[in-house]
Amino acid sequence: MSDTTPSAAVADVIRQRRTIENFRADRPPHEVILQAIELACWAPNHKHTEPWRFHLLGPESSAQLIALNTRLVREKKGDEAAQKKQQRWSQIPGWLVMTCVLSEDPLRSEEDYAACCCAAQNLSLALWSLGIGVKWSTGEVTRSEGFAQLLGLTPGTRKIVGLFAYGYPQTIPQSRRRPVAEVIEEYP
Repeated sequence: MSDTTPSAAVADVIRQRRTIENFRADRPPHEVILQAIELACWAPNHKHTEPWRFHLLGPESSAQLIALNTRLVREKKGDEAAQKKQQRWSQIPGWLVMTCVLSEDPLRSEEDYAACCCAAQNLSLALWSLGIGVKWSTGEVTRSEGFAQLLGLTPGTRKIVGLFAYGYPQTIPQSRRRPVAEVIEEYP
C-alpha cells in the first residue's frame, strides 16, 4: 500500500452508503448475503474473539418476526399503527440478525460489542458495494423476550446487536456530514 489516500472506490462506498427505508420486492441472492457476512467477519476484534453470530431469517421466521413486531406496535400505538407497520415490514425482502456472544468479563463484553458494531459496518458496506441496502435496527422488538425466543437464544448468552432489513433500494435518501473541522480536536 504505497498510496497515502483511500482508494476512490472505498471512499465512494463509504460516502454513498445510506440507511434504506424502502426496498424493491426482489430478494438478493443468498450467496451474495453469505459473501457479505464473510467480509463482516474481517472486523477488528480484541483478542480475536470473533464474537459475532449471524442469524438469517427465512420465510417462516420472518413471518414470526413481523407478527411479533405487529403485536408490540399494537400494544403501544393501536391497531392502525400496527397495520401500517405490518404492511411495511411484510414488503422487506430479507432479514438477518447479528448477536454478540457474551463474556463474563464486563470489559471483554464491551470490546466484543464494539467489534460487532464494526462487523455491522463491514456488512453494510459490503452489501452497499453490490447495490444492496440495509436498515440496521435496535428497536423495541429486538429487546423483547419473544425476539430472543424466536432466535432460540439461551438467556444470558448473547446480546442482540441488531436486526438488519436488506434488499435492493427502491429509493436512496440524500445525506450530508459535518466538515471534519467541526468534529475534530487536535492536541500538541
